[in-house]
Amino acid sequence: MIVDYEDRGGGDDSDSCSKSINETVNGSHHFTIRGYSLAKGMGPGKYITSDTFTVGGYDWAVYFYPDGKNIEDSSTYVSVFIALASEGTDVRALFELTLLDQSGKGKHKVHSHFDRALESGPYSLKYRGSMWGYKRFFRRSVLETSDYLKDDCLSMHCTVGVVRTRVEGPKDYSVSVPPSDMGQSLKYVLDAELGCDIDFRVGEETFKAHKLILAARSPVFRSQFFGLVGNPNSDKVELEDIEPSIFKAMLHFIYSDELPDLLEIAGSTSTCTSTIMMQHILAAADRFGLDRLKQLCEAKLCEEVNVETVATTLSLSEQHQCLQLKAICLKFAATNLGGACSP
Repeated sequence: MIVDYEDRGGGDDSDSCSKSINETVNGSHHFTIRGYSLAKGMGPGKYITSDTFTVGGYDWAVYFYPDGKNIEDSSTYVSVFIALASEGTDVRALFELTLLDQSGKGKHKVHSHFDRALESGPYSLKYRGSMWGYKRFFRRSVLETSDYLKDDCLSMHCTVGVVRTRVEGPKDYSVSVPPSDMGQSLKYVLDAELGCDIDFRVGEETFKAHKLILAARSPVFRSQFFGLVGNPNSDKVELEDIEPSIFKAMLHFIYSDELPDLLEIAGSTSTCTSTIMMQHILAAADRFGLDRLKQLCEAKLCEEVNVETVATTLSLSEQHQCLQLKAICLKFAATNLGGACSP
């Protein structure tokens, strides 16, 4: 949370401003309890504790009560708390306790301050030994037959976010930082063919490029040139099953991180529509592991679904696992074609 304060005093032409910035310093601790069955029976109010861990300049510890913290509960529940383990006054913090599902299904039991609106703000701990947690964290009979207990072992993840407040005054400088032009610079290197070390033969056309840049952007090219069976000394590659205009568009993206102007790429004599080109670019992006390009194409194709393109776009979405594009095609088909394109 940031609060701006601006002083507009009447007797001075200058203005002043400051910001009160409230934020959390977060840290986590993983606590494992082995031999859970041996910990039972120590009695309500008795606990085992984790090692201390430090977050936000304070020490913390996890307290686990195998027979519960409350005598009144007659060992029906286990209790879990996070405690302040160092001296502190009015330490304000957010907490999260996660009991881990050890079956691999990911159905963890989570109690969290972090992902919900705080009606009364962060929890305040007044002194060493102050605790936050749950007396009735889990019914013991259910816990002992669940996937949270495996090989007599419990595992939990604890997160603390200590609230810090700082005041930020006006800066003594004003430097105008231009936007990044890395893409334009790399595109110039490609267009000018500066330092190229690889030639691609695509159909009747040849494209020059740089192996290091291609390897940095595409896991397929990285494997081809620098993988265990790659050949870093190769200087010519022939590609099949891809049109020159599509490869050119893909190269443009690799160097600039932007979708190209498809009309400029295809040329004025091309009969390909932008939708058809985008479909082919998406397929190429999937082939060469360019996930961002694939998603850009998917977003564009979602906007361009129509009666003429829905069938081929639906087939493409299934072939290349584009789930949102598939959903858009099916919805369009159901609305406009009476479900004719349903799988």
